[in-house]
Amino acid sequence: MTTQKTVRLTVAQATIRFLVNQYVERDGKEERFIAGAFGIFGHGNVAGIGQALLQNEIDPTPDGGRMPYIMPRNEQGQVNAAAAFAKAKNRMQAMMCTASIGPGSLNMVTGAALATTNRLPVLLFPSDQFATRIPDPVLQQLEDPRTLDITVNDAFRVVSRFFDRINRPEQLIPSLMHAMRTLTDPADTGAVAIAMPQDVQAEAFDFPVDFFRKRTWHVRRPPAEKAALESAAAAIRGAKRPLIIAGGGVKYSEASAQLREFATVTGIPVGDTQAGKGAINFDHPAAVGGIGSTGAGAGNNIAAKADLVIGIGTRYSDFTTASRTQFKNEDVKFVNINVLAFDAVKNGAQMVVADAREALRDLTEMLRDYHVDAAYTQEIEEEREAWFKTTAELYHLDHKPLPSQLEVFGALNEMMGENDVVINAAGSMPGDLQALWQAKTPTQYHVEYAFSCMGYEIPAGLGVKLALPQSEVVSIVGDGTYQMLPMELATVVQERIKVIYVLLQNYGFASIGALSESHGSQRFGTRYRMGDGEPHNQEGDTLPVDIAANAESWGLKVFRVSTMEEFRAAYREAEDLDRACMIHIETDLYGPNPPSTSWWDVPVSQVSRIESTQQAYREYEAARAPQRHYLK
Repeated sequence: MTTQKTVRLTVAQATIRFLVNQYVERDGKEERFIAGAFGIFGHGNVAGIGQALLQNEIDPTPDGGRMPYIMPRNEQGQVNAAAAFAKAKNRMQAMMCTASIGPGSLNMVTGAALATTNRLPVLLFPSDQFATRIPDPVLQQLEDPRTLDITVNDAFRVVSRFFDRINRPEQLIPSLMHAMRTLTDPADTGAVAIAMPQDVQAEAFDFPVDFFRKRTWHVRRPPAEKAALESAAAAIRGAKRPLIIAGGGVKYSEASAQLREFATVTGIPVGDTQAGKGAINFDHPAAVGGIGSTGAGAGNNIAAKADLVIGIGTRYSDFTTASRTQFKNEDVKFVNINVLAFDAVKNGAQMVVADAREALRDLTEMLRDYHVDAAYTQEIEEEREAWFKTTAELYHLDHKPLPSQLEVFGALNEMMGENDVVINAAGSMPGDLQALWQAKTPTQYHVEYAFSCMGYEIPAGLGVKLALPQSEVVSIVGDGTYQMLPMELATVVQERIKVIYVLLQNYGFASIGALSESHGSQRFGTRYRMGDGEPHNQEGDTLPVDIAANAESWGLKVFRVSTMEEFRAAYREAEDLDRACMIHIETDLYGPNPPSTSWWDVPVSQVSRIESTQQAYREYEAARAPQRHYLK
């Protein structure tokens, strides 16, 4: 009896059969990597990948397992949901997304950029024109007179960590191998886009059976070189005011326990980025909160005087460094621990290219006999207590006539459980949350601020709940964000997924409005107001748009509340529901917000006939004077 060496499948069928047999392993824990598929079908993929997913659903046995499928409503939304899923899974699982040719696939580009910027694995299959070029131009094909080789999918090249186009069936084999290598690489992960011409998707080929055997990809934990660790330890011993900045890499490497131990042993204060919040529990004696433009007063006051900054798993966005004005000590130096050398070298740092958990374990042992001095410890404690007092006051403002959004955050912070998840991404809310939110665990805080993509929050609720079904998932949405991408509410209802959406209605863009005002542009174009034919209408009536009714039309249970007492009662009722719901509350567009303890570089017009802009430019010139590259 001879063993079958090939199996005849279409390219799309082979793709699904390959993916259901790909596993990852880290620390002895193994699980399937591609957990499911999002897909919106059109003529470019309905008879290719769509047929392959259907066949897998009807009879998954020959393929090695079922690929769960969810039908979303918007192509960008499905990628946002996939990115949120991967983030909630600490990058140990991912989702695939497929879309039809032309506008459908192009709609995924923003989501791909979000995933790559956040270093999150998503696998995208944009559909493409005919490889044969016989039907040419096909419906929805973009033509370029310079070459027949360019399609809209080439836009994925600049936002993906790996891009390929499958023009012949046998090209699928090396392409999917490289896709898996990229997706499971902690230093190189991000969006992977494999463009699939619609005729090639449906083309049959005799694929090697070995291509479909179970493969387990080891997610590596590269240790630090001894010399790099010794250099880092020496720098720490020589510092009087060291500070740790914990980024998302701490959470993705599941190094929170090692970070807490390191901080306990050494007494070095720990600040956090948006992605790193929760890496250390807020009530740890060394935790000083957010760092940078939207950071906490405690963290920023410590950071301003730090003589050594130890970045762990952070990419140092301009918000973290306050556009390179946050670290004011003239002699400040940097040590960066990062699995990606590109990030480790930033700010002229001593580089420790390693997994965060492994490096922290080794450094802890090397510094068992080290602790910051008592005066610094006392200063850390005083800064923490002062900011806790500020936070408590802002969380309980009793602001009139409308509640402040800070009061909503305070209520949620107090009522949500340790393993529940708060989601946000854009506007003024991420800044307020980074400054004030007291994260109890690495799970609790999920804010996408690398790309800060409006429209993330609603599909992200879907992705996070799929990843963490036992957690209460609370997605905070502004009315501006809601109007950009509400469609996945239908998907949440369709899939019977429980998410609590908190809708803050303030009839405008609070963050950009405040930024516009402070930079001399008078909140131009940032308020939702009825037009009156004038070119600069700012004070018209609010729009008669009923977001609460709109959410009900998607199938959500909606609680309309006006006061914080009603909000708290509605949240408790929402917890007891078994379906998606929304708590709708109007808040004050004009704040207040946490006291600013840092800066962010947003250029102001150098010349203007508007006096407010002239004044803003004078203030801007003074504020950016401390900017510098960190090169010590």
